[in-house]
Amino acid sequence: MTELEPAVPEPVPVAPFTVLAVCTGNICRSPAVERLLGAALGPASGIEVRSAGTRAMVGSAIPADMARLLVADGVSPEGFAARQLTEAMLRESRLVLALTREHRSRIVELFPGAVRRTFTVRELARLAAGVAPGDLGPGTPAERLAALLPLAAAQRGQRPSTPDDDDVVDPYGRSETVYAQSFAELAPAVRQIAATVRG
Repeated sequence: MTELEPAVPEPVPVAPFTVLAVCTGNICRSPAVERLLGAALGPASGIEVRSAGTRAMVGSAIPADMARLLVADGVSPEGFAARQLTEAMLRESRLVLALTREHRSRIVELFPGAVRRTFTVRELARLAAGVAPGDLGPGTPAERLAALLPLAAAQRGQRPSTPDDDDVVDPYGRSETVYAQSFAELAPAVRQIAATVRG
């Protein structure tokens, strides 16, 4: 009778660190954050970026003006479909990125438990810029992002800010110039967040 080899346990899948970007219609600003941040972090980061809208145009694609800006930045807008924000999405997300202060308020009204992990995208970028790289440790991007959140939350209120500092203009139904302005407000914030967590 031969001795059985010990069973090798199956590896336990690690759940991704989920980030949810939120705007109104979920067709312009939050999809741009979803695609830009996802591309900047890459599939090996352990971070999954999604988006939704407080009054989503459910099933709609990204409009042509925003799609062109994404393509020019090297990011694909293809295959996107707008989704309505739900409490379940907020419960499942470890970080929620609102596009304006008003969106942040709506998020917290829908699920108060998200308050400490909900920031506007420009707010988190500003706070991330004030965190010393060594404070986040040498971990994966997902681990560094998890470490960033309490440090960023602790800085809130220490520096006065205005809606102009935090809000990204809504370009929907407006000119190409406003789309460009909106993109110019959100894209650097996304890059700052990505650079901080990539180390």
